[in-house]
Amino acid sequence: MLRNFLQGGALMAVVLCAGPALAQKKQGDVNVFLRGGIGDYTGDLGDLSSTGPLWGLTLNLQPTTFLGFEVGYEGSQNKVADTRLFDAPSLVRNGGSALVKVSPPFLTAVRPFAGVGLGLSYVDVRGAGAGLYDSDLMEEIPLAVGLEFNTGGLTAGVRGTYRVLIDQDFATATSTDDAGGGLMDASLTLGARF
Repeated sequence: MLRNFLQGGALMAVVLCAGPALAQKKQGDVNVFLRGGIGDYTGDLGDLSSTGPLWGLTLNLQPTTFLGFEVGYEGSQNKVADTRLFDAPSLVRNGGSALVKVSPPFLTAVRPFAGVGLGLSYVDVRGAGAGLYDSDLMEEIPLAVGLEFNTGGLTAGVRGTYRVLIDQDFATATSTDDAGGGLMDASLTLGARF
């Protein structure tokens, strides 16, 4: 009887002591940040567009020090520089992407990273240019590199992303060959860590 009582007491002590320790979550496992920067199309599309603003919101999950997962929204706007049109349209892109990131496991306060993922964007052609430019849904493969600065409840960073455009039918009539193109951007990030 005394033995059962001592075992039960020991088990209760372990549960009471381990509970708060298990409930504590390491700060930085979840990051939410805003993005802002500039971007432009490359290849044939780059010859027909100008650099424009980029914005976004991202949720980053960091289950280990070397592996992270991101999901986010991103938008951009680029003017079309087409001499055939008097009033050139704008390409307004809104989309989402998911990214797998890797980084050195021994760096957490200043964390360099590289990532690859999948994305889907809708390009809305606003203004003149019907027949030459049409709104379209395009698939993307984002490739990202960057540097994150993490301290306490704050995260900030700088990153560059190149998006391989699998589908670029919004400018089919303007493309001179099938070499393809992409979307390159540079942005700053600022957000909170939980």
